Amino acid sequence: MSTRDYIVMLYDFYGELFSDKQKKYFEEYYFQNLSLGEIGLNFGVSRNAIHKVIHGVEEKLKFYEEKLGLFRKNQIICDIIQEEKDEKLKKKLEGLILGDEICE
Repeated sequence: MSTRDYIVMLYDFYGELFSDKQKKYFEEYYFQNLSLGEIGLNFGVSRNAIHKVIHGVEEKLKFYEEKLGLFRKNQIICDIIQEEKDEKLKKKLEGLILGDEICE
């Protein structure tokens, strides 16, 4: 997995922890493939200011994963699901990943 893909995956897990401004800059850079200069023009700030915010978000994403490990734990559960033969257990594990109610 590329570094870019890894950062985007972490954002899926931790993105809601950021301010609206941080999310907008990050999403325009990573999801809309805008350059730092283009984003700066859109928001009336310097390219350097955009770079600082995006770099800060990237560092916080790595920090959150280091401390909480949600992405790593998700990957472990996905690996278990692929290897598991018991369909009932598979459904419960998939429920953990999807956030669905798993108690019967």
